[in-house]
Amino acid sequence: MEKTQNLPEVRGPSSLIEMALSKGADEKALEKLEKVLELQERWEANEAKKAYVKAMAEFKKEAPAIIKDKENKQFKSRYSSIDALVNSSIPVLSKNEISHNWSFGTAENNWPTVTCTLTHSMGHRESVTMSAPPDTSGGNSKNPIQQIKSTHTYLKIATFEAVTGLVSREANLDDDGNGATEYISEEQKKALVNEVAKRKIDVKKFNDHLKVKSIDELPANRFQEAMKAAQAKPMPAAQGAML
Repeated sequence: MEKTQNLPEVRGPSSLIEMALSKGADEKALEKLEKVLELQERWEANEAKKAYVKAMAEFKKEAPAIIKDKENKQFKSRYSSIDALVNSSIPVLSKNEISHNWSFGTAENNWPTVTCTLTHSMGHRESVTMSAPPDTSGGNSKNPIQQIKSTHTYLKIATFEAVTGLVSREANLDDDGNGATEYISEEQKKALVNEVAKRKIDVKKFNDHLKVKSIDELPANRFQEAMKAAQAKPMPAAQGAML
């Protein structure tokens, strides 16, 4: 039986160059090797970018509905909290092999700066950087550190929205105006749509029954009610009855 030759372990481009030098490669041979390695690196970078673009496209298919769940009483406006924006997005990003991180710095004018970076498992990454002045709203209620922390929070939300391309939408207000109702999740929507479809329920009549314009606008706390309403309709034998 022929004895297998032990080959040196190749750890990367530098290892290949060292191997070539040890075998007496001349300058022209090294130049050719470097060009081959540069071509390989460009090819790998291009493949990584294509994988990132594909992963982001898949992410957008299942991206959660981002609700403006917080109210700024001073400016009488609503906005999305980090919890509503980021924590609802992380599982879908991870499913598509994308992670995120923030880095912090200071701009030339001494404004706090935040960079949000999305990184794919193949190495391609894209980022968005924003800066803003320290948040002095509320008068003297915040010390300098709290002012910067407040700005960081705002910039973390803004950069994450920008790099992911997500957009917050206004939440439905309860009849008493005391708070916002979150909409059903994408998974709940899919389950409800599938139930309606397989029972051949008229979608418009189903929405009218629930008193919503569309299933997208169904409050999360009414999901079970809607599912029971759909399941109350018998499965069609040959042709389903309409609701």
